[in-house]
Amino acid sequence: MIQNMPFNDFFTEYGETNLYEIQEVVGKGSYGVVAAAVDTHTGEKVAIKKISDIFEHVSEANRILREIKLLRFLKHPDIVQIKHIMLPPCRREFKDIYVVFELMETDLHHVIKTNDNLTPGHHQFFLYQLLRALKYIHSAHVFHRDLKPKNILANADCKLKICDFGLARVAFGDSPSAVFWTDYVATRWYRAPELCGSFFSRYTPAIDIWSIGCIFAELITGKPLFPGKNVIHELDLITDLLGTPSAEAISRIRNEKARRYLSSLRKKPPVSLTQKFPNVDPMALRLLQRLVAFDPRDRPSADEALRDPYFHGLANVEDEPSTQPISKFEFDFERRKLTKDDARELIYREILEYHPQMLQEYLRGVDQIHFMYPSGVDQFKQQFVHLEGYPGKVERPPLIRRYASLPRERVCAPIDEDRDDDSESKNLNVVAIPPRPYHMTPKKSVDIVGSEVSNTTSKTKQNGRKNACYSARCLLRSSSISASKCIGVEGAD
Repeated sequence: MIQNMPFNDFFTEYGETNLYEIQEVVGKGSYGVVAAAVDTHTGEKVAIKKISDIFEHVSEANRILREIKLLRFLKHPDIVQIKHIMLPPCRREFKDIYVVFELMETDLHHVIKTNDNLTPGHHQFFLYQLLRALKYIHSAHVFHRDLKPKNILANADCKLKICDFGLARVAFGDSPSAVFWTDYVATRWYRAPELCGSFFSRYTPAIDIWSIGCIFAELITGKPLFPGKNVIHELDLITDLLGTPSAEAISRIRNEKARRYLSSLRKKPPVSLTQKFPNVDPMALRLLQRLVAFDPRDRPSADEALRDPYFHGLANVEDEPSTQPISKFEFDFERRKLTKDDARELIYREILEYHPQMLQEYLRGVDQIHFMYPSGVDQFKQQFVHLEGYPGKVERPPLIRRYASLPRERVCAPIDEDRDDDSESKNLNVVAIPPRPYHMTPKKSVDIVGSEVSNTTSKTKQNGRKNACYSARCLLRSSSISASKCIGVEGAD
């Protein structure tokens, strides 16, 4: 059976180092390094995330496993997509993994920090995308639990994508809307009040709605809504704006210390949002009021929020898909304590989802323990080390070897340098929003460097094509959304 395998299929599976050309390092953090690269078959720009020493702590390995598994199931245009994961050279010994994502230019935190002239159209369109993504995520019975501007990627065409599902959880059972978790959840500024001090032992998808509300307010004002220095300060800021919660709401708080603290507070009246933000669209403020309601039962679901009058003329239910709940069997590992070897095997199995030929062999029980291929991973290691030592764009180091040590029993035909362009990345299904042409008079917007685009300049035509329209609805409906330049994207800080 293996002898009859076409060579092109073999090359796709094992000759991965030639599929991508690394260009420059674009980010570093505790997780590892991210480099920009180009798919040498399609010319598409991608981001390759090197995650180092993932089995040093089992909890970190679990987080990585959870994220790559969730992103395989959550296929939506407003959620970042994994395009490929490099096959490690050895099933039982690998320590690092290389994950290929679609490349985004910046994140929402940077957008807010560098653009002080975002328009109401931007605010509306950004919020619409976030709620649309959240509707899909919650329909899968998934809670993100760590929504904040840094976990929302952005492009210059105003496209947003939610990322970082490492703290997300899948809710199982007949009551998926209420689950008990005790670990750290969300950056404090975007954390729902029921999470401050573990107020509720059981919480709902409303925690994500609260986070979206805080992000929306930050988009409007350019500043965090509740920048608490600690849990108590956070609660003080929340009650200063929303007022002291009702006795009924306090009675449902399960944490005794938190219940006593809120009961001891002087009575604070709620502050009118129109008074606090006098120059903001009243319809936007009415929706914000619902999103950041103190009692989670008073917050709308993502689907209900999308029906708010604020989105009149923009929302279209056909562009707001849901999905089936994720099977509990896919996340059975969450219910047991894993060893490092368990985590390594589960991550390896997940990687094989991007290597169909190897997956079939794995499922048939073919021993892959000692299989070593001329490591694309080894080549990437050298390129990452070189780029980290010499920041910026550098020449791609030459390949040390190409195919010379491929297992002979797997080589079925002579190497064809002009192989077909049908790489695995082309076979990935991306859920796309059907473009709907729509023409409106362009409004003021912000170009790629933060300057304003006026109506007079938008009237001109270049190369026989009209300039892009920048209103929220036009951004959604345009058949060429990438033509708009509405977010200032600067170099990394």
